[in-house]
Amino acid sequence: MISVLIIDDHPIVLQGCRRVLEDAGMGPVLTASALVAGYRLYRRHEPDVVVIDLSVHGRSLGGIDLIHRIRAHKPRAHILVLSMHNDAMIVARCLEAGATGYVLKDTSSEQLVKAVQQVASGTPYLDGELAMKVALIGSGRARANPLADLTPRELQVLALLADGRPYDRIANELNVSYKTVVNVSSQLKQKLQAGNLPELVSTAVKLLAAPA
Repeated sequence: MISVLIIDDHPIVLQGCRRVLEDAGMGPVLTASALVAGYRLYRRHEPDVVVIDLSVHGRSLGGIDLIHRIRAHKPRAHILVLSMHNDAMIVARCLEAGATGYVLKDTSSEQLVKAVQQVASGTPYLDGELAMKVALIGSGRARANPLADLTPRELQVLALLADGRPYDRIANELNVSYKTVVNVSSQLKQKLQAGNLPELVSTAVKLLAAPA
């Protein structure tokens, strides 16, 4: 059987995914609602597949850091990202960080099972639409996306700004200093050509708004 660890801070998502995977004959299916707890469970059990939400306990895109940590520990780890973000640049960043596959949270139960099975075998998984968007980025034919030049930390701060978080909250949620957030925001203003903080927040919302 395929052993799975699901890391997501939404109890309904955890319960729902666990039931779907167990009903498909997978197990054991472990769950964690925090990044640190999830990493510890991974180190302890080393499941066949880790399913990671990108945003856990307010740490928007914090899952990318976890992907890096897991891959540093085990380069051949099988990681499936489960996210609401359908931006091709974010998908590409996850794949670059070491994710084996990427599925959206509105996917069907059947597709989730298929994704986990495929990732468990070491085969990359993307649904058709996402695969096309990522392929276009790779071929250079996609519309230039400002997210392409952002670091994982800049993506995290940008996502939290889009959620309306002030600097002090962002510093607390990312466990960094207030000055670090100010510096990262300054870098974001330059990269995204925003003249001030309100413009940066507006840009962040436009770039990272969840699909309806």
